Amino acid sequence: MSTHAKRERLLLADLLESAGPEAPTLCAKWTTRDLAAHVVVRERRPDAAGGLLVKPLAGRLERVQAEFAAKPYGELIHLIRTGPPRLSPFALKPVDEASNTVEFYVHAEDVRRAGPEWTPREVDPVFADALWTRIERMARVLGRSSPVGLVLRRPDGRTAVAHRGAPVVTVVGEPGELTMFAFGRQRVADVQLDGDKEAVDRLLAAKLGI
Repeated sequence: MSTHAKRERLLLADLLESAGPEAPTLCAKWTTRDLAAHVVVRERRPDAAGGLLVKPLAGRLERVQAEFAAKPYGELIHLIRTGPPRLSPFALKPVDEASNTVEFYVHAEDVRRAGPEWTPREVDPVFADALWTRIERMARVLGRSSPVGLVLRRPDGRTAVAHRGAPVVTVVGEPGELTMFAFGRQRVADVQLDGDKEAVDRLLAAKLGI
């Protein structure tokens, strides 16, 4: 049975391939080539990928990622599609599922939603629940930089508190859209915002996510 992470991996690879190497993404100044290089380095170069979390290693990460970005684009897509080396922790299904389900979903949407015309993706209920489970677990980390109280709520009422404080903004949406919002893609998330206008504006301008 295909895992969520594997399905999202293949979708991301397909979207990157269709977009071509110089298409825009939602990741700051990254093109699709830069995003593809990031995905490959994260899985295949743990010696450099630590720079994602450890600032002193950021320079090394930047250099290694630039080296991969210089490779033929088709090679990067192939590396994403085929997955990490057999001895990599990411090759273990539980690790892949835990580490890559949300990662690949968000980056696939980074490609989809960077274009001038896009519509929210329809997410099946099982995958929606899988995304919600991860958002519940990560809510406090993702919302730690929120300048206001932040509550994430599904249409059925299930709620996760991402940041305590006042005033409070409640973000209501489907799990996939809440995922995009909580990972710093507030402006392209299809959600409803309930709160004071000034608080909402501050939240939309905040740097959420990891």
